[in-house]
Amino acid sequence: MSFKNKVVIITGAGSGIGAATAILFSKEKANVILVDMNETKSSKIGALCITKHLIVKADVSKEDEVKNLVKRTLDEFGKIDVLVNNAGIMKSGTIREGNILSAYDNVMATNVRAAIHLTCLCADHLIATKGNIINVSSVAGMVLQPGEKMLPYSMSKVALNFFSQGAALELSKHGVRVNIVSPGPVATDIILNTAGVDTNITWKDFEGITLLNRVSEPEEIAELIAYLASDKARGITGSNFVSDNGCILKRQ
Repeated sequence: MSFKNKVVIITGAGSGIGAATAILFSKEKANVILVDMNETKSSKIGALCITKHLIVKADVSKEDEVKNLVKRTLDEFGKIDVLVNNAGIMKSGTIREGNILSAYDNVMATNVRAAIHLTCLCADHLIATKGNIINVSSVAGMVLQPGEKMLPYSMSKVALNFFSQGAALELSKHGVRVNIVSPGPVATDIILNTAGVDTNITWKDFEGITLLNRVSEPEEIAELIAYLASDKARGITGSNFVSDNGCILKRQ
């Protein structure tokens, strides 16, 4: 899978799935734009990229910063071939605690609205290159998760799934593919970044909710993203690819 001279935007590229995806695309000869709020983290990942890359500090929930990252990409590379909407946050909130609305607003702004905004800004450029979009969702958008605190997160992933399918439908007539990747538990730092989550929880605690009794590494999801972005997946659009070690089946 060579992406020589392709230009790939990856949000949430400072750690986890986004970081692994940026490094993999670079190994496959793509020029990568690493977008993250934490410039220090994304710069460390950029140092591992072997091709030309661009570090953009941006909060994707803020419209001006999203517009700026697209402008900087075009100024530097002149085109966009692949958009990976990976940035995502978790915020706990419940009906009885009275914080579900604030959690919903925050999560939707990053997990859904930002992906919609970036898709709109990149659409014409992706049409020009016959490029494609990969949206990183979650199995949380397919089955309710244990407990009630992660409901805002689950709702955001359901919305992202439906938007992705709608985008695939609209953009298909222009030769642009849109697909979804839905991981189960993946060893990233999202737990540490989520307020209200028990800090004593480790990824090993999640092994038991999967059939294969394991938690994925970010590189596994990056490989799936790269496959879907490649010409090997030229006949695939509007699809949701699950990589969850059997997490959904274990829940049934």
